[in-house]
Amino acid sequence: MLRIGTSGWQYADWRGVFYPNALGQNRWLEHYAGHFTTVELNVSFYRLPSRETFARWRATVPPGFLFAAKMSRYLTHIKRLVEPAEPVARFLDHAEPLTDTLGPVLLQLPPTLTADAGRLDAVLAEFPRHVRVAVEPRHPSWWSPEIRRVLDRRGAALCWSDRRGRPISPLWRTADFGYVRLHEGTASPRPRYGRQALNAWLDRIDAEFRGADDAFVYFNNDPHGAAVDNAVELIQQADRRSMPAVMV
Repeated sequence: MLRIGTSGWQYADWRGVFYPNALGQNRWLEHYAGHFTTVELNVSFYRLPSRETFARWRATVPPGFLFAAKMSRYLTHIKRLVEPAEPVARFLDHAEPLTDTLGPVLLQLPPTLTADAGRLDAVLAEFPRHVRVAVEPRHPSWWSPEIRRVLDRRGAALCWSDRRGRPISPLWRTADFGYVRLHEGTASPRPRYGRQALNAWLDRIDAEFRGADDAFVYFNNDPHGAAVDNAVELIQQADRRSMPAVMV
């Protein structure tokens, strides 16, 4: 099933664009979850929320909603994947109150981190098999058969990423789910994606993941509510194609 959402929901410039002006920020997640079935938690990358915060988010969303959680930068950017046991355990302990609303965990790697199959394998080994993990490398040295074998063996998804409407990663399928992050389109007003670019991404996703358990797509082009508009447009385009998607 296709799940479409945005990377985060707490953006001040979405007030009056997506959120009603009179709606308090403490009700934004509730409003968001009335329109989408998933969201990517970026805040967990910068500062690991408390168990109480995760529990409050879980209580706010309806049944069937899923949170993708971005792994703390302490592991990816400070430790640079070294000694992963404690950071992974701490992250999963904090996120445990999400229970059945926890979707994939995203490991976004620093753009300066070059490929290291051993480190990646050691990190993925720390996650229980029931936790879905997606990996977003950002240095071209990661695009190798050795890295693909590690992802395949661990059942981790290679995150398909995009910049200015074009893929910047290989379109490998390495897991029984897909994970796509769309960072910046070229349509007007920027950084929106145009209809042709969205259709091209649906072609790619449909070709590889129509039979998968889930394919997650998150728009990270948040300025001026572009992510919200594009997420709605992609849901509508998928519906017109009769692509199976989780709808609100």
